[in-house]
Amino acid sequence: MERGSVDCHCHTSARGFHEAGVQTLVAVTEEVREFDRVLLQDSYPDLVAPCFGLHPLQDGGSPGRKRSVKLQDLESAVPLFYKHAPRLTAIGEIGLDFTPWCAPTQQDRDGQAAVFVAQLDIAKELDLPVNVHSRSAAKVTVATMRERGISRALLHNFAGKPSVALEGVQAGYLFSFPPAVCRNSQRDKLIKQLPLEHICLETDSPALGPRRQERNEPSNIALSCQYIADVKGLSPQTVQHATTLNAERLFFKAERRNTHTHTHTHTHTRQSGAKAPK
Repeated sequence: MERGSVDCHCHTSARGFHEAGVQTLVAVTEEVREFDRVLLQDSYPDLVAPCFGLHPLQDGGSPGRKRSVKLQDLESAVPLFYKHAPRLTAIGEIGLDFTPWCAPTQQDRDGQAAVFVAQLDIAKELDLPVNVHSRSAAKVTVATMRERGISRALLHNFAGKPSVALEGVQAGYLFSFPPAVCRNSQRDKLIKQLPLEHICLETDSPALGPRRQERNEPSNIALSCQYIADVKGLSPQTVQHATTLNAERLFFKAERRNTHTHTHTHTHTRQSGAKAPK
């Protein structure tokens, strides 16, 4: 049976995906309180590929308000990385978000960087890839990963300059794009320059769908595939096949799982828990 796509980055529960043409859902987390929720999806062991991670932006205490992550936020997550390491597909969603209204001070950015480096080091120690968020911080994000010796990484919804992306390509990193790229041509230059061997598909469900203010779903991964195919002048089948192989190569646990089943989907969900950062 022909395999479906791998949704390399989403935040959604596992319902109704078997009909979506998605083989694997790589489910990422943003906060420690999401870790248990991801692990509760054990009834879909061949569909959901869980990840633990702390996003650079955390709940700010009021609706819609975010604050930069701090090392104190990592304290309760570190033991969980190690406790559940055998079940994790990657460390994510981690990264840097230097958007001015989210990280207005150097202290905010320094705190994000400290947590990012700590989680990169945990990923290396556990021999896991990383699933990375980067906004208004592409160059620093890629440089930091290279400095920490990271060789297996997915930069999701990447919007940095092509020159920075190509630095990531040299380091072996992969880049994924959600259905939101269909809204305009802003990513066309980047997608054209990235080798197909370094591209993956994602939805970032329930966000970043083809239309603003509408809930995104893993089934929309076909839109990302079609758009990338159009931009690169390839068939959707070629893009779907290549991106699935790329995802399996990166998330090796998912690849091993797929040797037993070819009809499910991986969703990466950030999971945390590990020894105290050195």
